[in-house]
Amino acid sequence: MARPIWSGTLSFGLLNVPIRLMSGERHNDLHFRLLDQRDNKPVRYERVNAESGEEVPWKDIVKAFEYRKGSYVVLEESDIRGAASEAHEVVEIDTFIDAGEIGPSYFEKPYILVPAKKAEKGYVLLRETLKKTNRVGIARVVIRTREYLAAVMAQDNALVMNLLRYPADIIDPEDYGLPGKAAKDYRITPKEMEMAKSLIDSMAGTWKPSDYRDEFREKLRKVIEKRLAKKGVTADIEEEHEAPEDATTNVVDFMALLKKSIAGNKRTPAAKRGGTKSASKSARKTAKSAGKKATAKKATRKTAAKKVAKNATKKAPAKRARA
Repeated sequence: MARPIWSGTLSFGLLNVPIRLMSGERHNDLHFRLLDQRDNKPVRYERVNAESGEEVPWKDIVKAFEYRKGSYVVLEESDIRGAASEAHEVVEIDTFIDAGEIGPSYFEKPYILVPAKKAEKGYVLLRETLKKTNRVGIARVVIRTREYLAAVMAQDNALVMNLLRYPADIIDPEDYGLPGKAAKDYRITPKEMEMAKSLIDSMAGTWKPSDYRDEFREKLRKVIEKRLAKKGVTADIEEEHEAPEDATTNVVDFMALLKKSIAGNKRTPAAKRGGTKSASKSARKTAKSAGKKATAKKATRKTAAKKVAKNATKKAPAKRARA
C-alpha cells in the first residue's frame, strides 16, 4: 500500500479533519539508461565546474539566484524553508467557489485526501456539502518546502486536492494572436456550423477513462519482454509493506463548530485547537516513525536490487540499446 506524503489536517472554518495526504497519480513511463555502444557500459551525468571541468561533489553544491548575467546570490536551505508558510501539514481552505470558475489550465497535479481513524464524519460532511453546492474549496498547502495553491473538490467517495498553477505561471492564449473575430468574418456559413454541430453530436458519448490506454507504452513493454525472454533475464520485485494507520482522533461537536464558523466567519488554525492538536501531534509522530522505517526498508530494497541487477548482467550481457 502506498505511504502518505504527510499526515495533518484539513481545515475549514473552525472544523479540522485529520487526514493523510496521498499521491493521486501514477507514473507508468518506461525509463531507459544510456549506454556506450562500444562496451554497453552506462553513461553517467557528471556535475562539473563550468570553468575547471572538474567534477563537483554534492556537498559542495549550493543553490543560487542569478540576478544579473554572471552575478549570483547564494541561498541557504534555511532561507528556502523559511519562505514557505508555517502552516505545515495543514490544508487550509480560505474560500469556496463555484466548481466551473476554475479554467482547465490552472489544474496541475492531483492528491487524494484520506481521513484518519474516527475522522470520517467531518470528511463526509465536507464531501457531501461540496457535492450539493457544486463548489470547491480554495486552499493553501505546504508540500515539503514549497507552498501551493490548491482546490479541494468532491469526486465520488473521495476528497481530491488538485494543486493549482498561479496566474503568473500561465500564458495568456491571446499572446499567440488567436483568431478572435466572429465566425462570419472567417467566411464560416450557418450551414457549415450546423454540419459541424451534427458531426459532433454523432460522435458524442460518455467519458469512460477505462476505454483509453497508452498503446505506445504497451507495445514497447512487449518488445522489452521479448528481449528479456531471449536472454532469460528476470528480477524479483519486493512488494511494499502496508503503511501504519494514523492516530485516532477525539469526538468533535460539528454542529457547534459550524455555528461558530458561520457567526464569526473565521477559522481556528489546527495547531491552536486543543483536541485536534493532540491528534495532529500524535499523527505527526506516527508519520515520523513510519518515515524512519521506510528509509531503512528502502535501503534494504536498494541493496537487494543491486545484487539482482549484478547477477543478471553477468548471466546475460545487455545488447546495444537505442532510445
